[in-house]
Amino acid sequence: MRSPSSNLFWLPLAALLLSSCGDDVLPVDANNAVGADPLLARALNDPLMVDPDLAYRNEANAAITIRHDHALPTFTGSTEAAQRAREVARLELLDSGSILDLPGETTGARKVALAGLSTSNEIIDAVGGPGQCSGQLEEGLAWAARMPDVARVMPHGMVQQAAGVDAGGCDVRVVRYLTPVAIEDALQYHFNQAARARLSATLFREPEAILQASRGDIHLTVHARPGPGGTSAIDLVYWQR
Repeated sequence: MRSPSSNLFWLPLAALLLSSCGDDVLPVDANNAVGADPLLARALNDPLMVDPDLAYRNEANAAITIRHDHALPTFTGSTEAAQRAREVARLELLDSGSILDLPGETTGARKVALAGLSTSNEIIDAVGGPGQCSGQLEEGLAWAARMPDVARVMPHGMVQQAAGVDAGGCDVRVVRYLTPVAIEDALQYHFNQAARARLSATLFREPEAILQASRGDIHLTVHARPGPGGTSAIDLVYWQR
């Protein structure tokens, strides 16, 4: 089996060979070829993970490096980027059935906002997660790739922070990411994932858009708010006990 990179190498060569066989031969459609390769399609649609502490270090070819801001690459919520992410997310959801509308807003006790919190421990404690696990969390973007299906990051999202633990009776994940889609689209994506896992969900609007879902020992909290550059900032908190 060829690797995805080898498929990319053969596409232009195949197009050249076919074009030399005569006018009756159709050219290779690179987009269809990419879509037909599940490994390549997954690589293109998977979330982009960025570590703020390491992003500035990719400077191997720089003769002189002077950086003070450790700035991340620009990630903006353009109309085109939002449309692409929304279409991929909808196709993913439609692959498993019809897309459900968000539930009606629930009024009640005010929920805590997560925007001002910086550490994963604080986030776990704020949403009522297992306190005995918050001190065991390990920071690292690899945890974003180890999210269960019910809590996975929306396609084309940029992960900014992730932490988790799978030991000592703790199964916890905390992920923060940016997405170019609107808050409602992000909430609908996560609500449908929760509904398909048979979690019962409740939607709050204050002080942030908050989706809480649970079934038995499984708990998922999704906080959504306006992010930088026209994006939506999403906090995912999952735990099972």
